[in-house]
Amino acid sequence: MLVNLSDVLTSEGRQMSMEVPLEMTVFKSGMGSFEILEKSSVAFTFTNLEPNKAKVYGAIKITFQTYCDRCLTEVPTILDLEFERIVTSPEVAAEDDLVDDLSFMDGYQLDVETFVYNEIIGNWPAKILCKDDCKGLCPVCGQNRNVIDCGCDTFVPDPRMAVLQDIFNANKEV
Repeated sequence: MLVNLSDVLTSEGRQMSMEVPLEMTVFKSGMGSFEILEKSSVAFTFTNLEPNKAKVYGAIKITFQTYCDRCLTEVPTILDLEFERIVTSPEVAAEDDLVDDLSFMDGYQLDVETFVYNEIIGNWPAKILCKDDCKGLCPVCGQNRNVIDCGCDTFVPDPRMAVLQDIFNANKEV
């Protein structure tokens, strides 16, 4: 959905608030494809700062269906986003090299879907866990260690000690 910002960008001191429904149902990125389970409307406030420059403040709450990074269990992940950006008119954006990437602007129109997508990418959690003390999957048999302790030997020797191990093995008598 596009929101026209020409009034805000051209009228000094102008402020405009609105709620815009988010049409996105799936979030796709290099990390995978995540279904959106719940979402609120995007609450925007646009404020003119100076001619051809405005501040965009907004908030949205989105719940995604994700998977635990350790045990692959389904986990709903909630992103409660609040954002603040400066946008400029197309004339100023063409002249100013210091302006942030405004890929979500199309002339005087703000593309809500692209704007929110960029905010999700920037705020995506580095690690998603089902619980803080998740034990993950057994590296030997693949069993979820949160559900059952499989008893597999998971001892991995320190590779820095391999030289010493070779010395001990070479001096063993059979």
